[in-house]
Amino acid sequence: MPRLPYRRPRPAPVVTLHPGIRAELRDVSLLIDGKALLRDLSFSLPGNGITAILGPNGAGKSLLLKLLHGLIAPSAGDVLWAGSPIDAALRAHQAMVFQKPVLLRRSVAANVDFVLKARGRRDPERRRALLDDVGLTRLARQPARTLSGGEQQRLALARALAIDPDVLFLDEATANLDPASVQMIETLVQRVAENGTKVIFVSHDLHQARRMAQDVVFLHAGALAEHSSADAFFAGPISAAAQAYLEGRIVL
Repeated sequence: MPRLPYRRPRPAPVVTLHPGIRAELRDVSLLIDGKALLRDLSFSLPGNGITAILGPNGAGKSLLLKLLHGLIAPSAGDVLWAGSPIDAALRAHQAMVFQKPVLLRRSVAANVDFVLKARGRRDPERRRALLDDVGLTRLARQPARTLSGGEQQRLALARALAIDPDVLFLDEATANLDPASVQMIETLVQRVAENGTKVIFVSHDLHQARRMAQDVVFLHAGALAEHSSADAFFAGPISAAAQAYLEGRIVL
C-alpha cells in the first residue's frame, strides 16, 4: 500500500493555509465571449477533507476548479480563501493535476527534482519517497514521455505533492486510467487528505465520488443545483437535476 511522503520542515511561508480554513464563493459568475458559463455561485467549502464537484458535461466543473485555483478570474463576485482573494502567495500552496499530464521532456526523477529545485530544495531522499509512493522508483531514469498514461498521471501527482500543498485540485485525474493506477492514486489522495491537505476533485465517476468524497458540489447548466454531504447527496439529492444525473438521465 502506498505510504504518504514524509514532510520535510520548510521555511515559514508568507501565507499559510491550514485545516479549517475554507474557500468561499460569493455571487460568482463567469462570462466568456458574452456567454454566462457559471452563474451566481455562492457557497463555502470545508477547509479539510475531500470535496467532489459533479455534474453533466458542460456544467462548468473544470471552470469552477480553475476559479478556485485562481487560474481564471470571475467576471463578477468573489472567490475567497480564508476571507481573502486568491493571489500568488496563496496559489503557491496549492497544486493541480489535470486530466492530461503536463510533464517535462526529462527523466521521471528529473521531473520531480525540477519541482523540488523550484522550491529551493535539492532533496534526493524526498524524490525517492515520492516516486516510491506512486510506484515509479524502478522507472526513475526513464524519459517521462515514454511512460504509459497511468504512469504519467502518477508522476504528475508526485510532482504536485512535492510542494506539500495545502490544497490539491484534481481535474478528472483518473479518467481513462487502468484500475491499478486508479486505485493507487485514490489511496494516496485519501491518505494525503487524512494528513490535512484539502482535496477538491472533478470526476464523472460516481463510484469514485462515493468512495472518496465527504461533500458534493453539484452543478447544472452553470449554476449550483446543490451542495451537501456525500452521504446525503447519494441517499437522496434534493434537486431534480441531481436526481436525474444519478439515475443516468439527462435534464436540459
